[in-house]
Amino acid sequence: MSKVTKGSAAALFDLYGKPSVGQAFPLAMQHVVAMIVGCVTPAIIVAGTGGLSGEDSVILIQAALVMSALTTLIQLYPLGKKGAFMIGSGLPVIMGISFAYVPSMQAIAGEFGVGTILGAQIVGGVVAVLVGIFIKQIRKFFPPLITGTVVFAIGLSLYPTAINYMAGGTSSESYGSWQNWLIAFITLMIVTALNHFGKGIWKLSSILIGIIVGYIVSLGFGMVDFSAVSEAAFFQLPKPLHFGVVFEPSACVAIGILFAINSIQAIGDFTATTTGGLERMPTDEELTGGITAYGFCNIFSALFGGLPTATFSQNVGIVSSTKVVAKRVFGMAAGILLAAGLIPKFSSLLTTIPYCVLGGATVSVFASIAMTGVKLITAAPMNYRNTTIVGLAIALGMGITQANAALASFPAWVTMIFGRSPVVLATITAIILNLVLPKDQDDKSIKIMAEDQPDT
Repeated sequence: MSKVTKGSAAALFDLYGKPSVGQAFPLAMQHVVAMIVGCVTPAIIVAGTGGLSGEDSVILIQAALVMSALTTLIQLYPLGKKGAFMIGSGLPVIMGISFAYVPSMQAIAGEFGVGTILGAQIVGGVVAVLVGIFIKQIRKFFPPLITGTVVFAIGLSLYPTAINYMAGGTSSESYGSWQNWLIAFITLMIVTALNHFGKGIWKLSSILIGIIVGYIVSLGFGMVDFSAVSEAAFFQLPKPLHFGVVFEPSACVAIGILFAINSIQAIGDFTATTTGGLERMPTDEELTGGITAYGFCNIFSALFGGLPTATFSQNVGIVSSTKVVAKRVFGMAAGILLAAGLIPKFSSLLTTIPYCVLGGATVSVFASIAMTGVKLITAAPMNYRNTTIVGLAIALGMGITQANAALASFPAWVTMIFGRSPVVLATITAIILNLVLPKDQDDKSIKIMAEDQPDT
């Protein structure tokens, strides 16, 4: 336990420190502001794709906030005894609904409905638990080159969603209107300007501020309908099994693969948290506990309509820059998220944000995801072998999913697994190529190829 004096400034920089409410609250709000838009946007996107009613959309967003809060608390305060089997990492991380699953969730929601996503999520949770238990044996199959390729594919696959939203949403009668594009670009310019020229809280809350400005502008165009807010209750608990749970094999395979990948990717966030905030590497116990908690919490969340969660990298970045690691700060942030989720009027207010505003704000997020993938990829030497792995994985993943009739003669389950989201096919291709291509095929191959080329 911490020996730092309670309420002292040093308590903020101690994992078990007990800073005062006045010290912790602003820092907790900083974490909430940095992640809340990213947390609820996947739920808004899935609700739109699945054709949910206004009331069901509010319930889905509410579940996103509540389950993110509970998952964060379990990571902070693990279940079980230290030294034995423990569910939770005990590290200062923030959990939220992940964009990594959005492409596959859109395909599943459009074809089968939200209940099928939740059924697949339960299977994915079991996969994550197994990955956590056998992390030492599995980790070698997912080097940065592979995880980077997957993250890059996720970012690329989200671009059409952002562009369609900037145009107003494909279901809108005003799709493609100049008003939608104007508001989208105003939002995008605000976010970009704050990211590059803002400092402190202005930079951390750039997306939130961009959405607020875009929202105000859209009010002037009469694009906001508050009827759902007036009808929403002031307090409501999440509704268990409201959307049902449906197990569809092809959806389970697609989501299960992503859970395996994101379980491995979580190692990066846990490592960045401990190295940036605690100046050490995470222990095997922390990694195992963190990943198994990720699995168990997603199983539980699915029963209450909460979509797949993951560690939020932007909050990891805050830890690395501020060095604030006191659990009390993160627990308070989780409490704020929980309170927001229990107030349907707040959740319903989020559903009034026009699609063009969301598109203008999230296109930069999706670009950041893609470039994070590029950074991971380039951490490995870009020799002929590695460029082949990345190039073929992205080419097959993006190419087949964009050619709508490419798998028309195959069974429906093949189309669902491989033809709806580029992430799954890109992942499988990258893993197989990494296993079968010889690792001694380095830049000598390029030199030989160059020598064989005729002079120009």
